[in-house]
Amino acid sequence: MLRKVAVIALDEVAVFELGVLCELFGYDRTAEGLPGYEYALCTPGGAPVRTHAGFSIVPDHDLAPADDADLVVVVPNDTDREPPAEVLDALRRAHARGAWVMSVCTGAFVLGAAGLLDGRRCTTHWLHTDRLAQRFPEAKVDPDVLYVADGNILTSAGTAASVDAGLHLIREEQGSAVATMIARRMVMPPHRDGGQAQFIESPVMPISCETLQPVLTQVLATLHEAHTVETMAELAHMAPRTFARKFRSETGATPHDWLTGQRLLFARRLLEDSDLGVDSVAGRAGFGSAATLRHHFAQRMHTTPQAYRGTFRGTMSA
Repeated sequence: MLRKVAVIALDEVAVFELGVLCELFGYDRTAEGLPGYEYALCTPGGAPVRTHAGFSIVPDHDLAPADDADLVVVVPNDTDREPPAEVLDALRRAHARGAWVMSVCTGAFVLGAAGLLDGRRCTTHWLHTDRLAQRFPEAKVDPDVLYVADGNILTSAGTAASVDAGLHLIREEQGSAVATMIARRMVMPPHRDGGQAQFIESPVMPISCETLQPVLTQVLATLHEAHTVETMAELAHMAPRTFARKFRSETGATPHDWLTGQRLLFARRLLEDSDLGVDSVAGRAGFGSAATLRHHFAQRMHTTPQAYRGTFRGTMSA
């Protein structure tokens, strides 16, 4: 049962994520019929920590509460600093005795330094997923999801995804009714559809290919047409197999993956900036039908075209 929560803060702690954890676990809502938590904000030695917002926080605890907490959470801080050894040891002990160990946003780098992400699926803010994978190559970093629960290790994506992860944990431990009541109290949906892939800004990048640039430029200008490996190879005056090999060597992707990605980028822009219906967007982006567009949105964006438009209409280009 989830009763004791220890939140570990380090220097340059991110205030929003810390506030989310206070909101989820630090308020006494027992009068509303919700479970209560023993909440402890911990730092090494109980020392004050600086925030990234220019003020300091004085905690009431050192790391001792982490040794019998049901949940130990690491909040994001400066990822270029090596975490204190006593923090890494506390996390390892918590994991070894079966407690939940959670990171929010770039707190995943601390779990990685403790060796707790090796062989596990995990995530962090999409801006830092590549760096997390490079620093901890044994971790299975998923850049698209809002949170990942792998065993008793829970990692969340950036900023607001800490709410999703926390509500997921409460749902797992104390049921949907409790999670829904807390979400309502926070004026939040109890569950958000999709993943963080939909939040990644991915403009069409300038093309820089040694020999295929004219072909790619022409394809980008005519995305509504029925391009295939064969038709693109014909534009390049190559056999399809030769073209496919050359394409991968120059772009790092297969022709099909590149074309699908570019069509999705164009479809996203149309959904954000135009009043075109989904059928028209699908046609102009070269998907042919709304069903095909929805299929690729679900695969790569983990959402639907309609939901994407509802979220991002007029915001990505502002």
